[in-house]
Amino acid sequence: MDRVVSSEDSSKKHGETEKPVRSCPPGKMSGRQPSSLERTQGQSRTQVVRGGKSFQRQRPRSSLDKWLVKRPNLSLEPQTQPSVMDPETQMDADMMDPESPDMLPLRSAAHAEREEVDRIQARSQSTRDAAVSSAQPVEAKAQAESLTDGDLTPDELDQAGEDVTMETQSSIESVGSWMGPKGCNKPVPKITDFFGKPPSATPSTSAGSLRRNLQGDGVSDSGSEGPSEEDDDDDDGVTWLGSPISEMRRTPACSLPLPPLRALDAHTVAIRTDLLQPGRVPVPYPTRFKDAWDDVHVKMPCSEKNLFPVEDGVQNRWALIERTLSQTFCSFRDVKDAILKYNAAHAKKWDFTALHSFVKGLESDEAQQLMGRLLPDIARLALSAEQLMTLPVPLLKAGRSRSITLSQQQVACLLANAFFCTFPRRNSRKPEYSNYPDINFCRLFEGSSPRKVEKLKTLLCYFKQVTENPPTGLVTFTRQSLSRFPEWESSEKRFTRLHITCEGTIEDQGHGMLQVDFANRFVGGGVTASGLVQEEIRFLINPELIVSRLFTEALESNECLIITGTEQYSRYRGYAETYRWDGGCDDQTPRDRWQRRCTEIVAIDALRFRNFLEQFHPDRLTRELNKAYCGFARPGVPSQHLSAVATGNWGCGVFGGDARLKALLQMMAAAEAGRDVVYFTFGDAALMRDVHRMHTLLTDRDVSLGTVYTLVEEYFICECRDCPGRCPAVGLYAFIAERVMGDPDSDLSPPHTH
Repeated sequence: MDRVVSSEDSSKKHGETEKPVRSCPPGKMSGRQPSSLERTQGQSRTQVVRGGKSFQRQRPRSSLDKWLVKRPNLSLEPQTQPSVMDPETQMDADMMDPESPDMLPLRSAAHAEREEVDRIQARSQSTRDAAVSSAQPVEAKAQAESLTDGDLTPDELDQAGEDVTMETQSSIESVGSWMGPKGCNKPVPKITDFFGKPPSATPSTSAGSLRRNLQGDGVSDSGSEGPSEEDDDDDDGVTWLGSPISEMRRTPACSLPLPPLRALDAHTVAIRTDLLQPGRVPVPYPTRFKDAWDDVHVKMPCSEKNLFPVEDGVQNRWALIERTLSQTFCSFRDVKDAILKYNAAHAKKWDFTALHSFVKGLESDEAQQLMGRLLPDIARLALSAEQLMTLPVPLLKAGRSRSITLSQQQVACLLANAFFCTFPRRNSRKPEYSNYPDINFCRLFEGSSPRKVEKLKTLLCYFKQVTENPPTGLVTFTRQSLSRFPEWESSEKRFTRLHITCEGTIEDQGHGMLQVDFANRFVGGGVTASGLVQEEIRFLINPELIVSRLFTEALESNECLIITGTEQYSRYRGYAETYRWDGGCDDQTPRDRWQRRCTEIVAIDALRFRNFLEQFHPDRLTRELNKAYCGFARPGVPSQHLSAVATGNWGCGVFGGDARLKALLQMMAAAEAGRDVVYFTFGDAALMRDVHRMHTLLTDRDVSLGTVYTLVEEYFICECRDCPGRCPAVGLYAFIAERVMGDPDSDLSPPHTH
């Protein structure tokens, strides 16, 4: 039972000695919103293509007042990544289940393996005959295979795409070369710039050393309108291949008309749909707060059943929260003491070092604005829960497809409560919420990592914008759980169009497309802790994604989470240890009929592999195909109304996946779902060329998905199952090319290894 205790002793224990900050009267605030002219001046421009026409997208500079944070240092200084996990990261890893239910053991029975071999070999013989459509052979280019670090523990692999470990060091060191010489106009690395970069090759004595590309004799490029690839040595300036991105479908242009928004059994709508109007803050529904303290709804902090033990009995915790958050904040200690007042059981365990470091880094006037204006605004937003969150929010439990639509203002209210750590029953790993992500921000405030300060800047930028200008849109969260999946072995579908590029990012150039979040099964990963890779960065710049952690149970192998309507509030640069908040963002993405931003993000979690060869096992192939298909498929929607998939090296990096295999699997899943693919290699030109050549070979030869699936299965039997080393001598793409082209004497290069 929680007891009311003073947090003063705890504060002294941590050595926090700062002078109180005198709050400014509201009329003397120095912060000011820039004028439209100021916002227009100095705007950067981004080339965007919509509907086949090119125009300049305006990206305003930060509208954040100077007081919030000091101007970031614009240099990208490389930082050394430790070779072992820091205590914060290890703590994050310990919070995750050490064993994923998806990581089933490989079948070891000899007779079962033999039956599988016979089945695959029999089927592959017939598909090989069907695939050989030319007498002229083609030589296969070697594939650069990526290998997960053997020192990663299961806890590290199970954390939410958390801190990049061993391979991040070389990735961060490569930033300078990727950006080019000083003064180069190439974009600053972002999000997954460092996922799946091929390491240097290790020669193998079991295969030839001659490298030939898949665009050689016998393979035409008739299906591609991208830059020509006559010679590898001459294409250093090529940044994209395949179909032009302008031809790829985007929302809202390709979308079916939306029906009127209304609540259904499987769709909870928390606003008055009859009063929904563009530019107007939605009205909550119902009018008065309706409580639901059970195991199928979010337990709200304002519930009358949220009780707090005191010496002479119990009291309502919400009343204590209201009194505490209504007080004046003059210093960091006031914020800390306020949070611990209604979280007394954690007074000796919670650490507020990161929050303290952030406040210490502010100038005097900045600290006054933070304490006297922004934090009280966030507190008022949190305390409006009874007026805004009047409808019980259902939990998106595993095994059931269900949607929740909230207003952006309601989402902001929930996140404000997360900031002040008010959600009950969510601060421990007890069974009730052990299968849900963290939601309270207590772990964001702990530790001394500089990345926490940058996270706080990013999130406070969001809170400043939504408290000064309440957003007027809606956001829909959909858990999609599929029970039926394609028979991959017998699929007759063909590959769809591909645009692949080594420049750009999913969130910028992929606007209007289905944008892939390289997710953890606990959505958001380490966003409220110390994680700072692809998923966490996307959740930071689009903070409305974070609220999904409040009600989304861990994803199963047949499930995904689709979020439609979130807004981007911040810009950034760098990645992991080099991540820096880079100012506010004025998101001008159009809204649909339901007043949602036309930004659709799908969270799909890949498996983590300690053993590189394991990912080629048929069971693993099927699992990853089904997971990607679940994220891409929209049952009942014609393919012409589906936007392209904007993705990249999903499941690579610390997840241990091979980028070329994952690219092939995603192209297969997208083709089965009826979507084109826009693939971002994040600076890896070699991967761009390899994937494009494989796609061209398979489309020019009219190879079915079922044939490719069988060939990958055969690759496991022939090259991986009995491989004595960490990595097979023959790369996957070279193996497929040999079979498709019918060239038994193909001179194959080995895959790359660490």
